[in-house]
Amino acid sequence: MNRADRESHDFCRSLSRREAKNFYYSFLVLPPARRRAMCALYAFMRHTDDLADDAGTIDEKRRRLDSWRADLEAALDGRGDAWPGLPALAETVHQYAIPARHLHEVIDGVAMDLEPRPFETFEDLYAYCYRVASAVGLCCIRIWGFQSRDGLAESLAESCGIALQLTNILRDVREDLSLGRIYLPHEDLERFKVRPDDLRLDAPRPAVRDLFEFEARRAYDYYAKARPLGTLVAPVGRPVLGAIVGIYRALLDEIARRNYNVLAGRISLPAWRKTVITLGSLGAALPRWSGS
Repeated sequence: MNRADRESHDFCRSLSRREAKNFYYSFLVLPPARRRAMCALYAFMRHTDDLADDAGTIDEKRRRLDSWRADLEAALDGRGDAWPGLPALAETVHQYAIPARHLHEVIDGVAMDLEPRPFETFEDLYAYCYRVASAVGLCCIRIWGFQSRDGLAESLAESCGIALQLTNILRDVREDLSLGRIYLPHEDLERFKVRPDDLRLDAPRPAVRDLFEFEARRAYDYYAKARPLGTLVAPVGRPVLGAIVGIYRALLDEIARRNYNVLAGRISLPAWRKTVITLGSLGAALPRWSGS
């Protein structure tokens, strides 16, 4: 590894340690090369989000994302390092044969948030969740190592991403509304006779609570569908998968425990609980996996 690549990986590691919090510590159990790769991937995702979240008009943000897409392509072709983490990301993509389309899908998903628009159906929301979450998981399993089983692992990773993003959406209903965003499908709002203004209340009325429970059960279904992924991921990657899924699943459990009142305030897990889940994922007895 040359000096420029080392400096790029150091940059990504520092960013991940600062921003990824508990997830970063699950990265530490990976072999060094895969640990560096996870940090490079995380840094890319974080920077992509920041480009859309930083101050600026919609047109300015769109231009930033368009420029970022061009920078990504240049880096993957070995022609540029416009951002300090790009050399590390390019090395990761090439070393682990990560399809570049997944990185572009993430940028596509972030761009969808620039101009909030309603999702008419769950199928519409699914397409968004795939871009901002499932595409990330499809990159991760490449780094961890996995047995495809004729595409089964990829399908399970896609379902896992949907579960995680649905959990995020349910947790952030009130916060997203303040930004003019409603991710709950319009068909679901109509089904439960819920109006957008109902989501501004400090406590959900019965119909809103029923809607939130419905969305939570949908997320639980995707967690259940994704469960076999752990048997197809290489042993070195299972603790990271276990930590991520464990924390988000526990967050959904906490939402349910509070009777789906996500309007009174943002529900989160205390740091100690996330640490316990992360440590538990490191020591859990995991199914055997064979493969190179």
